[in-house]
Amino acid sequence: MKRNKAGTRPLPGGKAGKILINLLVTLVVGAVYFYVSLPAINPQSGDFYSFVFLLCVVYVLCALVTSGFKNGRSAASPKEQVREYFRFIKQQCLPIGVLAAALVVVAVVGEIISLPVFRAGAYRDLLTVEDGEFAQDISQISFDEIPTLDEDSAEYLGDRQMGTLSDMVSQFDYSNDSTQINYQGRPVRVAPIVYADLIKWFTNRSQGLPAYVVVDMVSQEAQVVRLPEGQGIKYSFSEPLNRNILRHLRFQYPTMMFDTPRFEIDEEGSPWWIAPRVVKTIGLFGGTDIDGAVLCNAVTGESQYYAKEEIPTWVDNVYTPELIMQQYDYHGTLVNGFINSVLGQRDVTITTQGSNYIAMNDDVYMYTGVTSANADQSNLGFLLSNQRTKETKFYEAPGATENAAQVSAQGVVQDLGYRATFPLLLNIADQPTYFIPLKDQANLVKMYAMVNVAQYQIVATGATVSQCEQEYIQLMSQSGITQTEDLPQTEASGAVAEIRSAVLEGNTYYFIRLEGEQVFYALSAADNPLAVILNVGDRVTISHADSQEEAAILDGYTLTVEGKAQAQVTLSAPEEGLPGQAEELPAEEAPAA
Repeated sequence: MKRNKAGTRPLPGGKAGKILINLLVTLVVGAVYFYVSLPAINPQSGDFYSFVFLLCVVYVLCALVTSGFKNGRSAASPKEQVREYFRFIKQQCLPIGVLAAALVVVAVVGEIISLPVFRAGAYRDLLTVEDGEFAQDISQISFDEIPTLDEDSAEYLGDRQMGTLSDMVSQFDYSNDSTQINYQGRPVRVAPIVYADLIKWFTNRSQGLPAYVVVDMVSQEAQVVRLPEGQGIKYSFSEPLNRNILRHLRFQYPTMMFDTPRFEIDEEGSPWWIAPRVVKTIGLFGGTDIDGAVLCNAVTGESQYYAKEEIPTWVDNVYTPELIMQQYDYHGTLVNGFINSVLGQRDVTITTQGSNYIAMNDDVYMYTGVTSANADQSNLGFLLSNQRTKETKFYEAPGATENAAQVSAQGVVQDLGYRATFPLLLNIADQPTYFIPLKDQANLVKMYAMVNVAQYQIVATGATVSQCEQEYIQLMSQSGITQTEDLPQTEASGAVAEIRSAVLEGNTYYFIRLEGEQVFYALSAADNPLAVILNVGDRVTISHADSQEEAAILDGYTLTVEGKAQAQVTLSAPEEGLPGQAEELPAEEAPAA
C-alpha cells in the first residue's frame, strides 16, 4: 500500500468517507425537517428556499467537524495540517456555497420582479369584477333562509352541544374550526371533533373521530352527527403522525402549494377536506391565486385533484374571503397605476376588511364592503364573490360602512348591553339592508336589527326576524323609501277560539288561535293594544308573516276586530291576564314569538 509523504498509511475511505458522513447527516436532518415542517418542493414557495438553505448549512457544519478528524497518526507539521484542513473544506463546501449564494440571488431577484411597483397591471387584473344590479341579482329571501348566527355564536353552540354526549365528552372535544357551507339548501356551519389529548388519540385512533358537528345558521340548532360504525374520520388536523391531513397531502402531492384545508360535507353527509391549490401568477412570488383543489376523503384518505372548472358543485370553500379581499385591494388601488395608488389616489378604493356570507343558488358568496382610500365612514358599494368560482360583482350602494351600521344598531339597544355582530347584506323591499344579530354577554343571539345602507339612521329591531322586518319596512314607508305593501304577509280571519299571553324580553305578547285552525298568531301588545281587550268569540282579521313551512306559531303584524276601533283604545301600560279573556302562561312555557 502506498504511503503518504509523512510515512503513514491513510485509512480506507479518507475524504470520500467524510463526504459520505456529511451527506448522511444532512439527509437525516433534512428528512426530519421535511416531516415536521412539510415545505412544498416548489421554487415558487418561500419554504422551499428555507429548506434547501438549511440543508446547505447542515452540510457545511458537518464538513467543518469531520475535516478535523485524522486518518491515522500524522507527522506533518501543524502548518501543513491547517493547509490540508482548509483545502479539504474548500473542496467540500465550495459547491454548497455556490448553491446557497445562487438561492439567495434567485430569491432576491424573484422578490423584486414580483413587486407591484413593476407589475401594477398584472396585480390589478388578478380579480375580474363585473357590475351587478342589486334588485335583480339578489332576490329577497324568506325568513327561514336568513342566517341568524355569526361564526362566534355558532362555535359557542357547537361546543355546548358536545356536553350533551356523555359517551364522547371525555374522549373528544369540539374543534372550534367550523366552515360555512350550503348543505341541502340550508346555510350551516360544520366542524370536526378532535381528540381530547394525546392519550385519547392513542386509545381511539384505530376507529378515528366518530362524529362531526352541524350548526344550522337559521334555526340555531346544533347537532352532533355520528358516522357509521367503522367509518370514523381518520385524517384530520388532530392526528399527530402520518394521518395528519397536512402531512398526508404533502406526501401525496410534494410539489403542490396548498391553502389551509377546510372541512366540508357533501350532500350525503360524507366528510371531506378541501385543499385549494395555491399558485403564484406574477413573477416568482407574486400574484397569489387558486388553481383547482384537492379533495380528500376524511375517512379513507383517498385524494383527487380537480381543476377549478371541474370542482364539484357541492364544494363551497375554494377561495377564501381573505384572498378575495386582497385581490380586490390590488384591483381597487392600482386601477390607475402604482404611483397614483400612493400619491394622487384618484379613483382608489379598498375593501372594509370585514366579511360575511350569503347562501344563494346552492353556493356560498363572500360579502364585503367597498370604501374609498380615505377610510371614512361611508361605503361606495359592496362585493359579492362566489367562493367556489371566484365570480365577483360590484354593487353600487352608497351608504354607511358595516362598522357604522353596527354602532347605529347598538345605540338602539344600549340599555340592554347587546353587542352587534358583523352585518349580513339582505335585499328587503329592493333596498340594500344590513341585517345584524344582537348578542348578549353569553354570546347568544337575543334580538335582530335591520339598518338601511343608504340611510343608516333608519334602524329597526325585533325579537324575531319577521318582527324586525315589519318594523323596518314601516320605518322605510314613513321615510318615503318604500311602501308598506311590499311586506311579504297574508291575512287570516275568523272567530277567536283561544287566547294566551306571555312576557318575552320585557314585552307582553298575545297568542291568538282562530276557530278551525291549529296555528297561534303572536301579537305584541305594544303594537296592537286591541289584543289586550280581546275576548273569545270576537271576529278578527290578522295580518301575519307568510311562512313557506308549517309552523305552530306565526308572527302577527296588525289586528283588526269587528266592532272595536283602534283609535278608541288608550293604554298607559299593557294589561295582562284580564279575567275571562286570557290564560297566562309562564314565560318558560310560552311559545317563542
